[in-house]
Amino acid sequence: MRQVRKFIGALVAVFLLLLAALMLFLVLFDWSRARPLINEQVSAALNRPFAIEGDLRVVWQREAGQQGLSAWLPWPHFAAEQLRLGNPDWAQGDTFVSLDSVRLRLSPLPLLWKTVSISSIELGAPIVDLQRLADGRANWTFDLGKEPADDTDQPSPWTLDIGTIGFDKGQVKLDDKASNTRLEAVIQPLGEPIPFADIVGKGAAERLAQSNASAQDYAFSWQTKGSFRGQPLTGNGKVGGLLALHDASQPFPLQGDLRIGSTRIVLAGSLTDPQNLGALDLRLRLSGASLGHLYPLTGVTLPDTPSYSTDGHLQADLQDADGAIFRYLGFNGQIGASDIRGDLTFVARQPRPKLSGQLTSNQLLFSDLAPLIGADSAADKRKRGEQDRQPTNKVLPVAEFRTDRWRAMDADVRFIGKRIVHSEQLPIKELHTHVLLNDGQLSLEPLRFGMAGGTLDAQIRLNGALTPMQGHLRLRARELRLKQLFPTFAPMQTSLGALNGDASLSGSGNSVAALLGGANGELKMLINDGAVSRGLMEIAGLNVGNYLVGRLFGDEDVKIHCAAADLGIKQGLMSTRLFVIDTDNAVIKVDGSANFASERLDFTITPSTKGFRIFSLR
Repeated sequence: MRQVRKFIGALVAVFLLLLAALMLFLVLFDWSRARPLINEQVSAALNRPFAIEGDLRVVWQREAGQQGLSAWLPWPHFAAEQLRLGNPDWAQGDTFVSLDSVRLRLSPLPLLWKTVSISSIELGAPIVDLQRLADGRANWTFDLGKEPADDTDQPSPWTLDIGTIGFDKGQVKLDDKASNTRLEAVIQPLGEPIPFADIVGKGAAERLAQSNASAQDYAFSWQTKGSFRGQPLTGNGKVGGLLALHDASQPFPLQGDLRIGSTRIVLAGSLTDPQNLGALDLRLRLSGASLGHLYPLTGVTLPDTPSYSTDGHLQADLQDADGAIFRYLGFNGQIGASDIRGDLTFVARQPRPKLSGQLTSNQLLFSDLAPLIGADSAADKRKRGEQDRQPTNKVLPVAEFRTDRWRAMDADVRFIGKRIVHSEQLPIKELHTHVLLNDGQLSLEPLRFGMAGGTLDAQIRLNGALTPMQGHLRLRARELRLKQLFPTFAPMQTSLGALNGDASLSGSGNSVAALLGGANGELKMLINDGAVSRGLMEIAGLNVGNYLVGRLFGDEDVKIHCAAADLGIKQGLMSTRLFVIDTDNAVIKVDGSANFASERLDFTITPSTKGFRIFSLR
């Protein structure tokens, strides 16, 4: 038994001596001599040249703030100077990344379960040249999941875990032919750090503090210039100096002011869990000449509008199972002279991304809706940087709908306009609509206006998946008060009664003019038990003399027994099947047609009077 104890003691002594010798070797070893071997192994693993051209040092010391065995074990602290990682063969230039220095701390215990745990990395003067070809090959993509001679596509058992990344001044270049983007950015230290609350505001800083997180100060400024998706870009902003990849208690501050073409993007806030973008909280302000200009920048299909500005909060989650999710919450702003507010969510799902949400406007000018169908003025088009292709001899808009964009995404958005203003004389009470876009098929069901004391209810379906586009319209008007329909026409101000009607249209074409120019359908209108100004009826009956007498000696209301219209529409030609107005003192018949293709009217008005007339035109 005594011999066994001596043997065990000897083994322990030998082990301790070997461990001490190993530690002494690791401490005294000149690690710069290992550079050729390290360079060779890393180059082979990455399949591109790698070199540590300066000194390589390793210092062993215990790490503060550790517990258990990690508190007693010394950690290796690596420091390397003048590092360079090359490009793959197909890329331009020899260098992908160059660094003046790299410093990192490695936790030894996780190596036992095949985890390379690096608590922090400090990068000195990084210079990065990012390139991507049109076929998708990118020089920042590495195939680290397979052994060089292994064709089984099995992932490596080793994992990499990085805590924080610190950096100082650096340069980044991006040449992305896949998105037609070329950028150059420079990052430089600020003279003095700027507190987080000074940029985002005290309220945002307090909200972050309530989640037990404390954002670091802004430490660096950045500037960039170039082009993004073919449009000129300039920008500047500020960021923090320490990117915590796992620790949510160290949010990374962001601030930027970008101008891309006619669009301006201003943001300020924080990012936590950068690996997953799990908590992106930014105040985002967008402004530009038209919402339609956001499509080439974001891929989000939005209509052409007058100039706009919005201000809200952006949150993102790029790791959701259904696709990256972006939420623009609680935003408000202006589109033209109209206000807008609401929430929008964009999900980058397959096979098409989807935009959903709800928007509200307290006061919407009808003129701000004109760009949706190309009915805005030439001056408004020039403000958006677009050409006016509307012929001077055409009234119906000829601007084509951008149906290719409809096929790029889906949408489910509800809109409420509490007060719609057509002009100061004709306010439209409200607007409700539900916009649905699915694989190029656009529908507005319903499209409902409160108008002239009644309602105008429409259903619109446009199939942009077909060429030419096919459209269907159903319209239902109920209880539209006559005097409210024509508030600026004095003879109508004593009118009573209401207009009711129904219409259905179908056609094909990629513009309003083309759709109506070949449309088929019908239009029916009816007025019952109403009353209108006698002067108005005299004008309608072309009884000029009696109208003049009425103006001299007074006007009276005339009862309408019935006013009805039944119009058929075939290949863009609207013809009267029945159009008659029957009152106490006249029966007026209308015959003829309206050609939407040529925009010509050809109507014959035949009055039949029920009494003595001083002078009537026939």
